[in-house]
Amino acid sequence: MKTYLALAALAASSLLACSSARAAEAQKFKVIHVPDLVAELQSGHPTVLDANGEKTRNADGIIPGAKLLSSCGSYDVAKELPASKDSELVFYCANTKCMASHSAAGRAVEAGYTNVAVLADGIQGWKAAGQKTAKP
Repeated sequence: MKTYLALAALAASSLLACSSARAAEAQKFKVIHVPDLVAELQSGHPTVLDANGEKTRNADGIIPGAKLLSSCGSYDVAKELPASKDSELVFYCANTKCMASHSAAGRAVEAGYTNVAVLADGIQGWKAAGQKTAKP
């Protein structure tokens, strides 16, 4: 019984550590929603980056003008992101439950980018808000 309780305590502390790590990661980039990105696209020129896989892109489309990442967590920063570290970057994936955009944005932050955001609503939220999509 002591072994079971010790394992349960260890699992709980690991879960708490993961939650704390995710909370700290979220503070490194902004979380935005569809109206925010619409406004940014009207007033500026953010680089919008799609962290979805081929299946999601084919099913839901992409945000017009979005750059398609080769992989959410292991894309080549030097080849796939703008050279300027202060470029405005907005990552998105499928929806609020998908964390691929968070992973991709975290990779950009680790590479030294300073103006990074995640569209939490994803492509499905974009479509639900009545915004246009394009084919990948």
